[in-house]
Amino acid sequence: MSQAEIGVFGGSGFYRWLEDVEQVTVGTPYGPPSDAIAIGRLGTRRIAFLPRHGASHQVPAPAVNYRANVFAMRELGVRRLLGPCAVGSLRQEVRPGDLVICDQFVDRTSGRKDTYYPSGPEVVHVSSADPYCPQLRGLAAEAASSAGLRFQPSGTVVVIQGPRFSTRAESRWFSGMGWDVVGMTQYPEAILARELEMCYATLALVTDYDVGLEGQPDVKAVEAADVMRVLAENVTRVQDLLRRLIPAIPDQPSCRCQQALAGAKL
Repeated sequence: MSQAEIGVFGGSGFYRWLEDVEQVTVGTPYGPPSDAIAIGRLGTRRIAFLPRHGASHQVPAPAVNYRANVFAMRELGVRRLLGPCAVGSLRQEVRPGDLVICDQFVDRTSGRKDTYYPSGPEVVHVSSADPYCPQLRGLAAEAASSAGLRFQPSGTVVVIQGPRFSTRAESRWFSGMGWDVVGMTQYPEAILARELEMCYATLALVTDYDVGLEGQPDVKAVEAADVMRVLAENVTRVQDLLRRLIPAIPDQPSCRCQQALAGAKL
């Protein structure tokens, strides 16, 4: 099977990427991934690309087989994984069109299969204190800065179950807790990558204000059509950022993501 070194999950609105790709089907012990994986080149780097929701956005966030998606990437040789995603803003100063390079997540999902170690023979407690790769995050910030993008170099994403959007009360709670953006896919994707000792980072594209802005009735609550419109306007910016970021990723990591299981097994 063809191999790759860097993997990219395409989020909502980001279903195809790169030219002259080879489509491969990867079986996993956890069932099928969301779709076939496209393997191509970006300069000298071999890239594996998988649309997280499928090529026709046929898989909603709660039904994504995150374990299969991440495992399939690992089977192809991927050790660095980038997971762009769409998010809603919880803060007035984080505007639609901004990019947030998250450093933390808060899990508010329910019932998702979120570990490769649900029971014996090994019991594993992987650290998730810092769930995103610091090296990839730093490189992403450098790439965003050089591209002149409006971005936040850190931020907390609260991950909701979906597919519904937040109520006003929930959004007010999330904002009051000091969290920055809200999305549906970062959990368990990020922590599954950590369990497989893969470096992982997200490029969170802000598409809307979650339930509007209090005191500004002209800024309305999010609707799916609005999300897709903003994504269509901005997905090329994410793709261009990936083209800047990926060549800058060194062959050898300076982080400890790829030793995440050291000391984690009982």
